[in-house]
Amino acid sequence: MRAENATEQTVLDFFATLGRGDLAQLPSLLHPEVTWRVMGRGVPGAGLHRGAKAIIEVIGPIRELFEPGSPKGELTSLISKGSLVVMEMHGGGRLRDGREYDNYYAMAVEVRDGLIYAIREYMDTYYVHTLLKSG
Repeated sequence: MRAENATEQTVLDFFATLGRGDLAQLPSLLHPEVTWRVMGRGVPGAGLHRGAKAIIEVIGPIRELFEPGSPKGELTSLISKGSLVVMEMHGGGRLRDGREYDNYYAMAVEVRDGLIYAIREYMDTYYVHTLLKSG
């Protein structure tokens, strides 16, 4: 999927970096006042995280649940208005124990000063909870 403007490109660059697992590069893409809120309960990473350090401290252990190279996000739709980008994506891959991961997400991402300012992540939390509980 191609960006239609600079705001969309900022979001695509962020998620491409995240998808590569390049956590060291993420802070350069995040606004100093960044927040990431996983809109659910009972799953790793749920709740509000403030600042690049806190976000990376949550992302790192979640990525460790997966085999190297997983999970991979596939963007299925993207739309923007002003500083807000809304996207849908599929997350797939394998957990370290070999089980398949197959989830769908919606993200509302705000960009400020050319950096990621706020992310609101929606996913099937029941799926994640039951998958991790059964493992």
